[in-house]
Amino acid sequence: MTTLTVIRPRPEDVEGQPILRPLPSRECRSVGPFVFFDHMLLTRYAPGHGMNIRQHPHIGLSTLTYLFEGALQHKDSLGSDQVVQAGDVSWMTAGSAIAHVERTPEALKASGFSLHGLQVWLASPKDHETGPGHYSHHPAASLPVSDNLGVQIRLIAGNGFCLKSPVPVLSPTLYAEVQMQTATTLLIPDEHEERAVYVLAGDAQLDGEALEVHSLVVLPAGQEMTLFSDSDCHLVVFGGAPLDGPRRINWNFVASDPAVIEQARQRWAAGDWPTVPGESERIELPVR
Repeated sequence: MTTLTVIRPRPEDVEGQPILRPLPSRECRSVGPFVFFDHMLLTRYAPGHGMNIRQHPHIGLSTLTYLFEGALQHKDSLGSDQVVQAGDVSWMTAGSAIAHVERTPEALKASGFSLHGLQVWLASPKDHETGPGHYSHHPAASLPVSDNLGVQIRLIAGNGFCLKSPVPVLSPTLYAEVQMQTATTLLIPDEHEERAVYVLAGDAQLDGEALEVHSLVVLPAGQEMTLFSDSDCHLVVFGGAPLDGPRRINWNFVASDPAVIEQARQRWAAGDWPTVPGESERIELPVR
């Protein structure tokens, strides 16, 4: 039997929102272009409360937000202002400097709501680490779906399972949401060199080995593997081509050159950074 790399995420808190963070970890720094993986746990907000992540900077990565419940308002220094609903993809490529804000829309905040979703970072290839930023919003209806024999696959980004997402990824990528009914199977092909499975809910086996809920399992390269659902289960399969060299992560900055990160830290601390229109509050550079 193949020995699987199993990562149990560490709990964190982002502006009052509880999350689980399996990437990066000591066992695994990246899977394909994915260098950061946050599971925003299902949280019920009372009326008048919500998430408010003030202006903060990024370089050298793309952020992808995908919600199962709730909504978020995305604003950035490019002038984007978009409410992201459950099932939509919010895709932001940072380039050499971008700032953004994520918060609960006021209408939703007033009534009370539940929030549940994923936010990931994908490291940009070296030839896209610098340059202009980009934002695009992809409604749920624009994402391709396969629904066969009790297994539904929605391709969030990249290509896989004979589907292709419209999200403008910068390198070979696989990111799929999978819903499996009890006693169904799914073959995970070896079309991408690096792959992982994250179990959101339910009981499943991978080639006969039981998977723990809220665990991230890194699959061995070059092997097709089969998922079997012992109950209705919800998971994501993600990965892609290996990174074109190691990446450094420091706070919200990702780069292949540590000098670029240091320059970004100094610029943000000095206020020499693009700003989000209409926003004055910001998250200050943390002390090392």
